[in-house]
Amino acid sequence: MFALPRNVWLLTASLALFMSLSVFVIFLGGIIGQSLAPTDSLSTLPVALLVVGTASFIIPINRVMSIIGRRKTFLSVCVYTLAIIFLAIVALRAESFYLFCLATFLFGLTTATMNQFRFAAIESVPENLSATATSAVLIGGLVSAFLGPEIATLGKSLFVTDFVGSFVLLSGCFFAAFGLLWFYQQTDLTEEKDRSNTRPLANIIKQPVFIVAISSAAIGYVVMSYLMTATPMSMHVIDGFSLEQTKFVIQSHVIAMFLPSLFTPFIVKWLGLGKMMLTGILIYFACVALAYSGHALNNYWLALILLGLGWNFLFIGGTSLLPRAYKEGEKFKVQSLNDFLIFSVQALASLSAGWFVFNYGWEMVLLSVIPLLIAQLLILLWWLKVKT
Repeated sequence: MFALPRNVWLLTASLALFMSLSVFVIFLGGIIGQSLAPTDSLSTLPVALLVVGTASFIIPINRVMSIIGRRKTFLSVCVYTLAIIFLAIVALRAESFYLFCLATFLFGLTTATMNQFRFAAIESVPENLSATATSAVLIGGLVSAFLGPEIATLGKSLFVTDFVGSFVLLSGCFFAAFGLLWFYQQTDLTEEKDRSNTRPLANIIKQPVFIVAISSAAIGYVVMSYLMTATPMSMHVIDGFSLEQTKFVIQSHVIAMFLPSLFTPFIVKWLGLGKMMLTGILIYFACVALAYSGHALNNYWLALILLGLGWNFLFIGGTSLLPRAYKEGEKFKVQSLNDFLIFSVQALASLSAGWFVFNYGWEMVLLSVIPLLIAQLLILLWWLKVKT
């Protein structure tokens, strides 16, 4: 892993800075929302709009990358994000809930761009190192698990208006990211070439490798996002655990999402991508069983750790398989379709999690993901049979 090219490590550090924004908004969005929203039921809308914004901007940002290239896009988005951070500060000072919601929605372009870092890393290495490069970049998520909440809490009281200082500190992440990405070396062509040899999307999506790649990443993300979003409400609001206990469980979950990336390349060599993704599904089943067995702190904590580990195996597996489904000239349209589908269903999961847990309870939330896990298990078994 440590022999990977400089591009990969620049993207890893940049992902840590970019993803700090996501963790920052997830951590603070509901708290700020509750203080600004006209009704408590709208408190989590800023967080949900971040995910909706991510899904909305995936196709446009991929189109921009196909025209001007990844490097110019990454640098431009750093500047753009600084402008949206300023908009969020204006919203806080004006105590405008809907302006703050607009800012979190527009942050979706930043997170949509961030999700292309893994493909940029894959393009920087030979095909046999694609899983290793993906794992290396996702290690940046470990840093963001601590950096986002720390920035949020350290900056809370720096200015008269609460949390304005938090956003000022957040802006420092994107000044630093701009400096790092300045040294990123362009590896893709600014225009997709050999268009005459590209296939229609209808033909590409029929390939078994595309089906298993996109379903693994999408179902992995849906189940993870759905249960993670419901957990704070079940723990803190319904079961009465403290905010510190809830924060500990969520941070442990985020660490579990990204820490295995240190070892995933060895797991891929040992098991292969197919068996690794099967293991991810089995871990998800164990997560559901453990969470269903009780409402104790350890049940939540261990279940959320398993949730993060299962996500890692499925997401890295799906991401590493996707390049096998397209040619060089097809990459932007296939990558944009892949991420649009993933984050669209993630947005639905995030928006529905709160409503589901309050109306039907934690146990029903857990049971509702089992059909998805069974479906993905069958897809993986079908693909393993077809490819052999």
